[in-house]
Amino acid sequence: MGDHKEQPLRVGAAVRRRRRALDLTLAVVAERSGLSVPFLSQVENERARPSRSSLEKMADALRTTAVELLAAADPACSVDVVRAECEPGPEPSTRSLVRGHHQMHASEFTGDHDAGREFQYRNDQLMYVADGAVEIEAEGRAYRLGRGDTLYLTGGVRHRWRATEPDTRVVVVAVAEHIEAVRDRPRR
Repeated sequence: MGDHKEQPLRVGAAVRRRRRALDLTLAVVAERSGLSVPFLSQVENERARPSRSSLEKMADALRTTAVELLAAADPACSVDVVRAECEPGPEPSTRSLVRGHHQMHASEFTGDHDAGREFQYRNDQLMYVADGAVEIEAEGRAYRLGRGDTLYLTGGVRHRWRATEPDTRVVVVAVAEHIEAVRDRPRR
């Protein structure tokens, strides 16, 4: 009751819109992502749901983020409740906390995380450790955060992070990529 939707997000239309906006063929996205053309076609036509890993590969190939694709998957609404999973599973997971095309994005990361993946977002973001602990590498320094700690990153800062305790939950809130929150900064 009061929920916007009970069904899972469908990202196929968002993937197709982004691909077409970049004037790319399925073959080019397949080559960039390492995924097959038939699979990408099935995703775009809502006949297949990509895993978190596949969605991240598609997002990288489309020069965006998985969060941005998920946000573009649902129409905007003024009030939306995103229900928690009944029982968190043992596998690492990512859950979008805000659906639709809004001025901010929020995601919850649970479990282990790919510590080798580097992130750089155009706009500002905040990382909040809900449970467990993480180590974040940013601007040549390492930061250790525990339960209840937050880290603010200005747009353009390259960073990577990893959970240092089991069952870690991190909430990441960011200004949406489609909002011009900061000017492009020169790379160092």
